Amino acid sequence: MSSALFVVSEEGYWAEECIEPLTTLESSGVDVTVATPSGSPPVVDEASLDPEAAGGEERAAELRDVDETHPGLNDPKPIATVEADGYDAVVFPGGHGTVWDVNQDRHARQLLLDAVAGENGVALVVCHAVGILAFTREADGTPLVEGRSVTGFPNAWEDEVVDDNDVMPDGRKLPYWVEDEVTLAGADWDAELDGDTSVTVDGDLITARGPESSADAAATLLDAL
Repeated sequence: MSSALFVVSEEGYWAEECIEPLTTLESSGVDVTVATPSGSPPVVDEASLDPEAAGGEERAAELRDVDETHPGLNDPKPIATVEADGYDAVVFPGGHGTVWDVNQDRHARQLLLDAVAGENGVALVVCHAVGILAFTREADGTPLVEGRSVTGFPNAWEDEVVDDNDVMPDGRKLPYWVEDEVTLAGADWDAELDGDTSVTVDGDLITARGPESSADAAATLLDAL
C-alpha cells in the first residue's frame, strides 16, 4: 500500500486543496497521515467553505464534513516527529495560512527536501504552499527550486485579495507574495493564467496553481505513485 503525508496549516488551509487530494488518494487505497506544525488540528479557511468558492452548497457541506470528521485532520502529528522516508509522497496543501506557518517551518522544509531526494519520493505542493520552495535550500545553500519549472498562486490573483498595503480582508498583513519569492529563488515560474487548471511536473516535484487544479493535481500524484 502506498502512503502519503499531508502537511497542513494551522493558520488557515484552503479546503479544496487539501480535501480533494486527501480523499482521492484514500479512495484509491493510499494510506494518509496528517501532520501540522505543532500537532494541533489544522484550521480551515472559512472563505474556502463559502458555497461560491467551494462550487455550491453541496460541495461546501462535503468539505466541511471532512474537515470536522476526518480522523487525521482532527488528530494530526507534529511535523517534527515524522520523516519523509516513511512515506511515498509528501503533500503540502495551500491556503494563505501556509505563509505564516508551514512555509516558514524548518521541519516542513526538511520534509520537502527529503521527499524529493533520491529516486523514490515525490512531493505535491499546492497554491500558497508553493512559497515553501523560496525558503528551502540544499545543504550547499542552493535553493531547491533553482532551475525547476513550477506553478503556484500568481501575483495577478494576490493583487485581487490584498489591499494597497498587502492587508488581507481578515486584517492580517501578508508578509510576502509567493510568485515573487519563488521566482527570486531561481524557479522557472509559469502559472498558466490562460488555462482553467495548472499542474506542473518537474521530476519528483509536482506543483499546482490553486483550488481549481486540485483534482488534476491529485490525479497526477496518483500516476506518480
